[in-house]
Amino acid sequence: MKFTSVVTAGTAVVLALGLAACSGGGGEGGGGGDDDVAITMLPKNLGNPYFEASTAGAQEAAGELGVAVDEVGPDAASPDAQVPFINTAAQQGVSALVVSANDPTAIGDALEEARSAGTKVVTFDSDTEPQFRDLFVNQASAEGIADKQLELIAEQIGGAGEIAILSASANATNQNAWIALMEEKLASDYPDIELVETVYGDDDDQTSFDKTAALLQSHPDLKGIVSPTTVGIAAAARYVSTSEYKGKVAVTGLGTPNQMREYVEDGTVEAFALWNPTDLGYLATQAAAALVAGDITGAEGDTFEAGRLGEYTVGADGEVLLGEPFVYDASNIADFDF
Repeated sequence: MKFTSVVTAGTAVVLALGLAACSGGGGEGGGGGDDDVAITMLPKNLGNPYFEASTAGAQEAAGELGVAVDEVGPDAASPDAQVPFINTAAQQGVSALVVSANDPTAIGDALEEARSAGTKVVTFDSDTEPQFRDLFVNQASAEGIADKQLELIAEQIGGAGEIAILSASANATNQNAWIALMEEKLASDYPDIELVETVYGDDDDQTSFDKTAALLQSHPDLKGIVSPTTVGIAAAARYVSTSEYKGKVAVTGLGTPNQMREYVEDGTVEAFALWNPTDLGYLATQAAAALVAGDITGAEGDTFEAGRLGEYTVGADGEVLLGEPFVYDASNIADFDF
C-alpha cells in the first residue's frame, strides 16, 4: 500500500526526489554511508525507459546512503546476455548486484559464483529461482498484477470478446507468472472473454509493433490487446493509433506515463497500470545496502528502513513487496513524469 499512498498524492518522480531530500529516514536505510560500498545495477536491457526510471531510483537511494551505483547491461533482453556482466561485476568485487533477470535459471550459475565471492544479490522486477539470490524486490504481487490487467481489459471491451496478449520474451519470469494467472482467472471469472493468442515481442519496439499488426490481421474479431510490458504496450498503442482499429480495439497492460501519454490523450488507450519503477529501483538499492551492511540477511521476518518509503519486512522466500498496481488514465496521467 506504500506505492498507492505515494501515487495518489500525485507524486511524480521529480517530486519524489524532493521528498527524499526531506526524509528523516533516508540516511538510515542499510549501508550507513559507506563510500566503499559499490552496487551494480543490471536491468534486462539498456535503453528501456522502464529500467532508466528504476536506475534513477537506484541512484537516488545511493545518494542518500553514500554508496556508489553503476548501471551495466546488454542491448537486448535474452536469457544469457546478462552472464558476462555478472561475471565482470564479481571479478571487480562489487558489494552487491541488483538484477532484473531475463531468465529464472540461465544466470543462476553466474550469480552463485558472485555470491561465493562475497557479492550480495538482489533481484528486482523479474526474479530468478530463490536459491540464486539473497532477496527479491517484487513490484507487486503476481495476483494483483494479473487481476488489475484483467479488470482493465474487461471494462474496456464490455466484458466479452476475443483478446490477445503481447508479452516480452518467452523466458521472462514475471511475464510468464502474470500470464499463467490471467489464463486461470479468465477461465474462472471471465467466461465471455476468450484469449485467442499470446505472442512475444522480446521487449523490442519494432518486433512488438510487427506482432501487433500480425495479431490484428490474424484475428479480425479481436476486441483487445493486453501487453504486460512497457515496450509492448507502447508499440501496440502506436500501431493502433494510426490504424483502422483505433476506437475499436482496446489496448491496455503495463506502461509508463511518459510512453503512454499521447495515446491516452488521443483516445487510443483508455487506461493502463503500473507501479512506480523509480520506487522499485530505490527500494532494491536500499535493500542491497542493508544486506551489505549486515542489517538483514534476507531471512523471513527481517525488517529494514528504506528511506522515504519507510519500513519493509522480508516475506517468504526472501521476497520484499513494493505495493499494488496503480491505474493511469486521462484524469491523472498529467501528474506523472517518468
